[in-house]
Amino acid sequence: MDRNPLAITALLSVLLLMLGTTGYMLIEGWGLIDSLYMTVITLATVGYGEVHEISQTGRVFTVVLIVIGVGFFLYVIGNVIQFLVEGRIRIILGRRKLDKQINELKNHYIICGYGRIGRVLCRYLFQRNLDVVVIEKDQERIPILDEDGTLYVLGEATEEANLVRAGIDRSKGLITALGTDAENVFLLLTARQLNPELYVVARASQNVTKKTLTAAGANMVVSPYDVGARRMAHAILRPSVIDFLELAFADESTDINIEEIQVSASSKLIDVTLKDSGIRQNFNLIIIAVKKVDGSMLFNPLAESKIAADDTLIAVGERKNLAKLEKILNP
Repeated sequence: MDRNPLAITALLSVLLLMLGTTGYMLIEGWGLIDSLYMTVITLATVGYGEVHEISQTGRVFTVVLIVIGVGFFLYVIGNVIQFLVEGRIRIILGRRKLDKQINELKNHYIICGYGRIGRVLCRYLFQRNLDVVVIEKDQERIPILDEDGTLYVLGEATEEANLVRAGIDRSKGLITALGTDAENVFLLLTARQLNPELYVVARASQNVTKKTLTAAGANMVVSPYDVGARRMAHAILRPSVIDFLELAFADESTDINIEEIQVSASSKLIDVTLKDSGIRQNFNLIIIAVKKVDGSMLFNPLAESKIAADDTLIAVGERKNLAKLEKILNP
């Protein structure tokens, strides 16, 4: 029950006790304790009998008190049943709504675990207007997920049924952020069976498990501790570089960003050199690297370098211009 019915119930209880006690004191002339005792056993209908011989007027008052007491308890029981039924209905309807929203998603990202890292990951992806589904086993984190407006599946991420409910067959990527490396390895093996083409980023708590996670099917393995240590080292050794990267990867404070854009086979820039593509002249963008299909990376590519299908261009510039370039590379 919410606060209003609880408050009303408590207030009515006090008023009934006061009414009965006062009535017996005035009608029968009993003391406070006897009057209170008679009121309690009358309202509770326990049938202990009268504390003293009671007058005709007192019996009429007792009948009225019993009727009022029965009505009061029916009111309380009704509120309790309403609370239980409505709460259960809200849970069922809420779960169905979540499942429906998840079933409508495509090319979304699945994050397994909504701890400190998982929540920050979701927040970053939301800022990029990307669809996210979280698989979380800790029921105490559900209010946080609801507060953040995050779609979720409650249960173990290592269970195949929960991955299917999260839409793994339609998802674009999966991030394993579970508590232990063993759980992440098992999750990877299960996810790879359900969607062999899925791009998976795995979290490693220890360096010794990086090879195991890679062998299990992770496209990329990240150790938060290694990343944090390198970041701190670069902040000391190359503070200007870190400032630039912070500026480029910020989502709200600046319009400059670094983006990777894959070249579609239908793009009109296929087999066109960078100097003739108009990327620099028309969009004021800088191509700092090109990732080829075989995984090799060309840093600071030459102006004569040709754009090929399935290349990934890494560009720096304003968001609106990056969006225009993406439309040309992916018409």
